[in-house]
Amino acid sequence: QVQLVESGGGLVQPGGSLRLACTTSGFTFRNNWMHWVRQAPGKGLEWVSSIYTGDGGTKSADSVKGRFTISRDNTKNMLYLQMNSLKFEDTALYYCAKAPLAAMNPPNPDFGYWGQGTQVTVSS
Repeated sequence: QVQLVESGGGLVQPGGSLRLACTTSGFTFRNNWMHWVRQAPGKGLEWVSSIYTGDGGTKSADSVKGRFTISRDNTKNMLYLQMNSLKFEDTALYYCAKAPLAAMNPPNPDFGYWGQGTQVTVSS
């Protein structure tokens, strides 16, 4: 069955960096839309970034453009999110998801497959 397992979260100071990873299995990784979605404490789901694993095309929310980079490794079936210049407001539980792109507007966990999330906390 489809499995998505996030890792790489942690505690980081403002201005710092983290790299999240999503280990996937149970489906053909290539030629799928893969996404990162986050949920801050007390708030709803927020779409962060998406990548089409076929041609590598990406889309990102304005709130993270220039700071976060989504990427994938088709040989390892892995999804990544490089997060730089982290801000307090980036504190959230970050989910990896496999779903149609349309299911990200807004993010709907009833569609596709989602991991359990990895916590990112930005604090001084």
